[in-house]
Amino acid sequence: MFGTQDLWLFIVSGLLLNIAPGPDSLLIMARSAGQGFKAGAAAVLGICSGTCVHIAAAAVGLSALLATSAEAFLLIKLLGAAYLLYIGVQMLRTKTVSIESTTAPEPATFAVIFRQGLLTNVLNPKVALFFLAFLPQFVAPDAANKTLAFLFLGAIFNLNGMLWCLFLAWSSALAAQKVKASATVRLWFNRLTGGIFVLLGLKLALSRA
Repeated sequence: MFGTQDLWLFIVSGLLLNIAPGPDSLLIMARSAGQGFKAGAAAVLGICSGTCVHIAAAAVGLSALLATSAEAFLLIKLLGAAYLLYIGVQMLRTKTVSIESTTAPEPATFAVIFRQGLLTNVLNPKVALFFLAFLPQFVAPDAANKTLAFLFLGAIFNLNGMLWCLFLAWSSALAAQKVKASATVRLWFNRLTGGIFVLLGLKLALSRA
């Protein structure tokens, strides 16, 4: 279909790869637990928009630049690491605001959360290289339009990823609601998540590939 091969294997592999935890999943869980499903959904939309950027880049061959240029890869990697560190520090500095005589972690707007999801995904060069390495395996050698095949596979991957991420947002928000964590617990959860983002940023910055 559309110049692809082994489509069922691609779908299964894509689902497993989407389920694997990473910075995107962590951001969704943190925002959903702290501000509810809508905040988590805003992060999901940002992440999926970032994935669209990577899909389009891979389809037209721009991602090949990251695979062949050490300087370009290093630049994007450092930008991505810096942004992860920025998010982590922001969460570590979380303050509390008064709401109905209680305190709760200061919320971020949906626009800010969307942007966080978008940039966290776009500024991760390993995502770009993943698409460049993963998608071609499922494009038929005799495909009449390989760009169309790339876009079709990318759309399937992104749709599956969006469904999983929305489930993750819903389940995280539901779990937080059932636990009914105090403002102090939510505050320290944000700070713990921020610490993990700082570690992820340092790991990305110091990685060799």
